[in-house]
Amino acid sequence: MSIKRIEPGVRMSGAVVHGNTVYLAGQVGDGETVTEQCKDALGEVDRLLAAAGTDKSKILQTIIYLSDMSYFGEMNAAWEAWVDPANTPARATSEAKLAAPKYKVEFVVTAAI
Repeated sequence: MSIKRIEPGVRMSGAVVHGNTVYLAGQVGDGETVTEQCKDALGEVDRLLAAAGTDKSKILQTIIYLSDMSYFGEMNAAWEAWVDPANTPARATSEAKLAAPKYKVEFVVTAAI
């Protein structure tokens, strides 16, 4: 089975397609608030899924990391405004120290093609 790397770089690829599954690198966004960062990061999810030939209705699983669980409600509001309500994926949310202090949220997505 072939492997297709989307936006490969020295450290990682933006996404990797193997068979009928696409794995996205963790997506973070710009902005001061959790809502702004969610909107920006989920826009990148949309863009990478489209580059792989799929969309958010085919997301199988999302893992969400928050730098502080006090952001859970704000993140959920942004998520619910974005996610396809007819095709919600399996999802987990955890608190974690992210790559840089400015990041409040990161999304790791796996989807079907």
